[in-house]
Amino acid sequence: MSDPESLSVEILVIGAGVLGLCTAAELTRRDHQVRVLDPGGVNASSVAAGMIAPALESAIDAVTPERAALLRRAADLWPEFAEVHGLELLEDGAEWRGEGADAIEARLTALGFAPRRDGDRVLVAEDHRVDAEAALGVLAAALAEPPIRGEARSLTFEAGRWRMAHTAGAIDARVVVLATGAATGIPGLPASVAALVEAIAPIRGQIGRVRAMDEPGVVRGRGAYAVSGRDWTLIGATMDAGRRDLEPDPDQALALTDALRTITGTTVEADDIDWRVGIRGATPGGLPLAGASGAPGLFLALAPRRNGWLLGPLVGRVVADAIKGDAPMADAAALDPLRPL
Repeated sequence: MSDPESLSVEILVIGAGVLGLCTAAELTRRDHQVRVLDPGGVNASSVAAGMIAPALESAIDAVTPERAALLRRAADLWPEFAEVHGLELLEDGAEWRGEGADAIEARLTALGFAPRRDGDRVLVAEDHRVDAEAALGVLAAALAEPPIRGEARSLTFEAGRWRMAHTAGAIDARVVVLATGAATGIPGLPASVAALVEAIAPIRGQIGRVRAMDEPGVVRGRGAYAVSGRDWTLIGATMDAGRRDLEPDPDQALALTDALRTITGTTVEADDIDWRVGIRGATPGGLPLAGASGAPGLFLALAPRRNGWLLGPLVGRVVADAIKGDAPMADAAALDPLRPL
């Protein structure tokens, strides 16, 4: 990563999680000059399992048909997005096993999905996934310029431009996109925007990585899931609202491995798993803030709860449209930062 002392750009995206990089990728595709600022290290997007799961996420959360349809439309953007940006989209479906299968099948059917039943298993073809860490690397590498490593310190607005002071220098930009996850507000934000950021609730998620298990793609069930890659399996994940601590919780590790044993019959010792923690952001309604903030030249791409990978391309398009002043997509209103929360 480069560390310039001072820089002038057209658009600055603050945050290199999935929403920040998807937005930067979409803006770059539209020939905007974009730079990304990020402190580096592990973030919630890199810890995540990379699931693009409109079907099972809708069924597990018992969402409304309208919300399920929005998630499905967001997922429909992924094949083109993956092709344009060189991402590997794994379209191998997912399954629910064991307890709760009847309820999951009924919810899926009621929401317009097409589950297939096989004993205590409910299979869905609509859910896909990416390797989260690999996808973040591809998106970052495809930018015209590499991300700048630095932590945002303050924002000031003068003569129609923003100036971002950070730990490695300063950046002057016509447009700023906040994609800072569940981080607290940056000093200098307008009061109305700071209030939006402060309303975002942190949600702590714990997930583990272990040697590859003999399981297909994505297996979900009561209390846990397993997402299998070539050399590893991810075991997750907790959802603890209000927590920001990053140390793995031994009790949660045991609960996840016990639940995994019930679902798959596979015994994995909690001490043999590499546990990681990420902090996600969530709005009261569960959908992200994507679009104009109400302050000149300041846009938001924040707080997707646990559907950051699913919603990434949609958020990128909504924010890019808003920056350019294009007619908004139909789903932009549901993500509008100025909507009632």
